[in-house]
Amino acid sequence: METTFVALIAYAVLVLTVDLSVDVILSMQDGVEKLTPAQLEQLAMQGRWHGAALIIACPTTLAVLWIGIRRAGRQFSEYLALNWPNRNELLIAFAAMAVILLIQMSLWPAGPSTNPILTVRGVVGLLALLIGGCIAAPITEEFLFRGFLFRGWSESFLGPLGAIVLSSVIWGLYHTQYTRLIRLGVGICGGVLCAIRWRTNSTWLTVIAHSAINTVVFFTAGPYV
Repeated sequence: METTFVALIAYAVLVLTVDLSVDVILSMQDGVEKLTPAQLEQLAMQGRWHGAALIIACPTTLAVLWIGIRRAGRQFSEYLALNWPNRNELLIAFAAMAVILLIQMSLWPAGPSTNPILTVRGVVGLLALLIGGCIAAPITEEFLFRGFLFRGWSESFLGPLGAIVLSSVIWGLYHTQYTRLIRLGVGICGGVLCAIRWRTNSTWLTVIAHSAINTVVFFTAGPYV
């Protein structure tokens, strides 16, 4: 229950920080007051703002985890299993992510995308989305799900297998921006990442694997406008 409580606080901080960051950034743009609510919502979803917000939300979310772990008298790096993987572990993780990526791509709808997150408006916006989506987001989400949530739940009555199943279901539901079929694929990916975390005792490995998937998606999702 303590793990769940701290994780919920961290998730709330993540969502609020992203929303507030986007609101503040948009308030600094010219002509925003003239937009309709629908136009404002469309603007807020653009990748340049979303990427910047993810970068800002990363340290605030991790701060919640750090406070919870330290109050429990544990070391941050030890509790989250921030151990660097070896070469064989990296190769196995990349191979597993390649299979998962093929599954996810097969579930992805065909045809041109109208997703406003592909709107970046220049090199700075593209860089913000790249860093936010491929570095900041994997660190935040892996520390929260595979690091903190899995560690706490695996030491409860759930055990490691129960923690893998439950956290993976929540991981799939967490990605509300996708269809049910895609969320199923995301949930499977979460289960694989959890299994990797369990077998290697390395959350850094899941961060790298998660970042690799996001990077491939980033460079194949365009064209960005």
